[in-house]
Amino acid sequence: MIKNFIDKAGWPRIIIGLFLLGLFIAAPFVGVNVDTSLNNTLVRFGMNGVMVLAMIPMVQAGCGLNFGLPLGIIAGLLGATLSIELNSEILSKLAELGGQYNISWLNPAFIEVYREPIGFASAIIIAIPIAAVLGWLYGKLLNRVKGDEMMIATYVGFSSVSFMCIAWLLLPYKHPTMVWGYAGRGLRTTISVEGYWLNILNKALAIKINDRFTIPTGMLIFFAVMALLVWLFMRTKTGTAMTAVGSNPEFARASGINVDKMRTISVVLSTILGAIGIIVYEQSFGFIQLYMGPFYMALPAVASILLGGASVNKASILNVIVGTFLFQGILTMTPSVINSYLQTDMSEVIRLIVSNGMILYALTRKVRAGR
Repeated sequence: MIKNFIDKAGWPRIIIGLFLLGLFIAAPFVGVNVDTSLNNTLVRFGMNGVMVLAMIPMVQAGCGLNFGLPLGIIAGLLGATLSIELNSEILSKLAELGGQYNISWLNPAFIEVYREPIGFASAIIIAIPIAAVLGWLYGKLLNRVKGDEMMIATYVGFSSVSFMCIAWLLLPYKHPTMVWGYAGRGLRTTISVEGYWLNILNKALAIKINDRFTIPTGMLIFFAVMALLVWLFMRTKTGTAMTAVGSNPEFARASGINVDKMRTISVVLSTILGAIGIIVYEQSFGFIQLYMGPFYMALPAVASILLGGASVNKASILNVIVGTFLFQGILTMTPSVINSYLQTDMSEVIRLIVSNGMILYALTRKVRAGR
């Protein structure tokens, strides 16, 4: 039984899991509060879970790991900023519709009470079509470079971030909380979501254990629903065809499956999940980070799913859950424990070393799996 568990889990994940457990055990002895650490780990798990989930469609369709995740993140950023820009118009339009169609519950009082959920939902609704269009173009490009998807995806991700650095300065946003104060044009580097949808998921159905530990139930449920939708989709006719394309493209083509179409659908889904993922991240983080913010978001997501046991051609929901928890758990605990033990303020340096070390390990493991 133990041998079977080790074979299924794999020694790397067992060792990393034991290391994380060791950090939790050592935490009280160096003055780190376990409740706070566990709370931070759960929050970071929920914040990053949907973006790691975005890896599954492309991996299953044989498009490789989505190093072009920043493209989906940019769609999410556009949805978030447009939601704030159009906030007043959206709320007044809903009140107008309520009056026009005599919908009693859709009145100004209701809209004011649910202003934050409406803002969060509108950010996602605006981001999805933008992500679908960008994902479709991205999928068409990847179909032309079969075999080099990950290299081209990396270039697409980096170049799209650079392009948007110019666009954020030129787009005609006017909202005073988002534009630079001295010029009145161009978006700020960081935009606060306080007053719009700050912690909207974290606070929903939150279970307060004590002053230092609150379970972000709403965010975890949102991630669970997204994971369930992906799981159900992968079992539909389209999802099964997508998996067949990733497993054996020649056999799939001989079976009458349009390989390029399935690959394009997978890229569109992955980009949409990336867009939703960054909005979930923002509501917990508290800020929309523009310009170079999305630049390094893909590597932790890729490393997480690889740490969870996924390969270049196969990934599951379990890989997402295990990988995200291990990656974010170690990223949370290692700086806290080492910082408290050494009695220094090197938390950011340690976090960078640990983060990049795990990314390096995950990517080198991927290369061995691909041989």
